[in-house]
Amino acid sequence: MLWYGGALLLLGWTLASFSEDPSLSLDAKWESWKTTYQKEYNALDEERFRRAIWEKNVQLIEAHNQAYKLGLHSYELGMNSLGDMTSEEVAMKMTGLRAPRIKMSNNTFLPDGDLEKLPKSIDYRKKGYVTPVRNQGSCGSCWAFSSVGALEGQLMKTTGKLVPLSPQNLVDCVTENDGCGGGYMTNSFKYVQNNDGIDSEEAYHYVGEDQSCAYNVSGKAATCRGYKEIPEGDEKALQAAVAQVGPVSVGIDASLTSFQFYRKGVYYDSECSQEMINHAVLAVGYGVTPKKKKYWIIKNSWGEDWGNQGYILMARGRNNSCGIASLASYPIM
Repeated sequence: MLWYGGALLLLGWTLASFSEDPSLSLDAKWESWKTTYQKEYNALDEERFRRAIWEKNVQLIEAHNQAYKLGLHSYELGMNSLGDMTSEEVAMKMTGLRAPRIKMSNNTFLPDGDLEKLPKSIDYRKKGYVTPVRNQGSCGSCWAFSSVGALEGQLMKTTGKLVPLSPQNLVDCVTENDGCGGGYMTNSFKYVQNNDGIDSEEAYHYVGEDQSCAYNVSGKAATCRGYKEIPEGDEKALQAAVAQVGPVSVGIDASLTSFQFYRKGVYYDSECSQEMINHAVLAVGYGVTPKKKKYWIIKNSWGEDWGNQGYILMARGRNNSCGIASLASYPIM
């Protein structure tokens, strides 16, 4: 079954309705949140433990949003399906970027032309290069979703066809990675190149756990001739790659509670590390707000319930915030 985060919204609830309505008691908010996200616990002790975490997160969200209303933050938080998890749990279960110790310097992307003449904004969602947001679940397969996102963009660019590709194919078959235990995007691109193909999502469904490799050439939907890596930490080069090539796989630090509950606005947290990068996502564009705040448009793989319909705007040009340009790459078709 393919996991799309939008299913959680079928109940018709808004994200704010259960966590921020002042007329609801804490008990009512808790029950509403459990119903909305279909949460069930095996024992009373477990529910008490999870509720304590949820209450702490509610308080953090409310305090942050009060500061946001005062203009002290550039982004707003909101309760979501991760409300009963600590940031440590989220990082352990729902990230999975494992970077290689050595990067291939001969595969470095060299921007074409004057970097000062790049488009001021670009959004590949509007160009039809981006498939719907999916949900990796409790499997450290972010690297696979990031990889297929970049491959899907290049497939659209070269063939004019947008086909959802199979992250499960990568989870099961990329031997240089560790499946749900984590991996890296360039290993995915090398696999697709050496295997001469990757299956479509339709042919090789996502299950969110490690399986034996079941690639079938009859389901092949894309190939790859290699990859390029963005010069480490160079946001201008990343901007050029996004503008000139298409969606780019990137790594970020997703370990903070502020990231866990991001809702809207331009995300910038001074605690976000440039070096402790643990999560792979997809840069599908960039832009500038009316208040002149530069941002990256980032597609996550935590479902449409997370963030702004599965996306986050991350600060651009702020000293490589969250390591956005430290581990960036794209496939060549």
